[in-house]
Amino acid sequence: MKLYLVLLNCLLLTVGQVGGPLLARTYFLHGGKRRWLSAWILTCGFPIMLLPLAVSYYSLAAKSKTTQSPGRFTLTRWLFAASAVLGILLGLDSYLYSFGTSYLPVSVSSLLGSTQLAFTAVFAFLIVKQKFTPYTVNAVVLMTFGSAVLGFHMDGGVVPRGESVERYALGFFMTVAAAALHGFLMTALEYVHTKAGVPLTFDLVMQVQFVISMFAAVFCTVPMIINRDFQAMAKEAVEFDLGETKYYMTILLAAVALQLMIIGSIGLVFSSSSLFSGLVTSFLVPTQQVFAVIFLREGFDAAKGMALAMCLWGFASHLYGEHKAAATSDSKQPTPRNHGDEEDCPADV
Repeated sequence: MKLYLVLLNCLLLTVGQVGGPLLARTYFLHGGKRRWLSAWILTCGFPIMLLPLAVSYYSLAAKSKTTQSPGRFTLTRWLFAASAVLGILLGLDSYLYSFGTSYLPVSVSSLLGSTQLAFTAVFAFLIVKQKFTPYTVNAVVLMTFGSAVLGFHMDGGVVPRGESVERYALGFFMTVAAAALHGFLMTALEYVHTKAGVPLTFDLVMQVQFVISMFAAVFCTVPMIINRDFQAMAKEAVEFDLGETKYYMTILLAAVALQLMIIGSIGLVFSSSSLFSGLVTSFLVPTQQVFAVIFLREGFDAAKGMALAMCLWGFASHLYGEHKAAATSDSKQPTPRNHGDEEDCPADV
């Protein structure tokens, strides 16, 4: 079951991480200007989780009738409160990410977002006492320098047309801040899971994901009401370059895709670890690059190529380190004795 959960969450994360940022960037490229709306799109897709939660609830109710065990949700009060706090932080992280996406191409924002692996590794070491290896340190350094390459080339061909260097720099630092907060969130979620005191089940993962996404959506909804963004959507849809229908389709598909990304990311923390979730996220960066070049016609210069190579090198280094550590652990396990060997040994006189 754990392996199936890992594979399922990897699939959801892949679909969401590749499609979500492309749709979010499409919103800004064709006339979208409201960042709180973009942040709300990141989190408002949580109602799609009501279906699996309903199935889970009725399956628990049916099971309780046959086993005479209480059919209830496994979410404790402490876990609910911790999930609510993490949801508010996720809402803030969504705003930072949407702000950076409004000024940066997908190819740049995805590379910068991959630095969350470095932040996740640091927070995992400090909070959940994750063990470091030379390969992990190498991956962190390479990821960090990959982002620094983009930062030092702000005055070159990296800055997209129509954007100033100042706005690009602001989007750059906001995206890095979002990556740092995301790394902390994933590690904090792993810590909450270890301290929850309840067994890991598919039902528990779905309930935690729903609470986190719901509070993140509430956090982003309040500023939208204050800024009257809901009322402004009708006017923005009319002025959208691709048309009113595609405006609402872009928002709807982006909300679904980004919610799948959140579900997959949180699910990997529960079914594996926060560090593995960061690894999968960084591994998907090359796929984002390819789709951004194909569908959004973004350029791909030497600076982006060098940053991408460093990200891939860092991921490969960490993956090799994990493989080597697993092989070393297996070799240290004691070999079972053959009872037949005892008969060949001379008896003590």
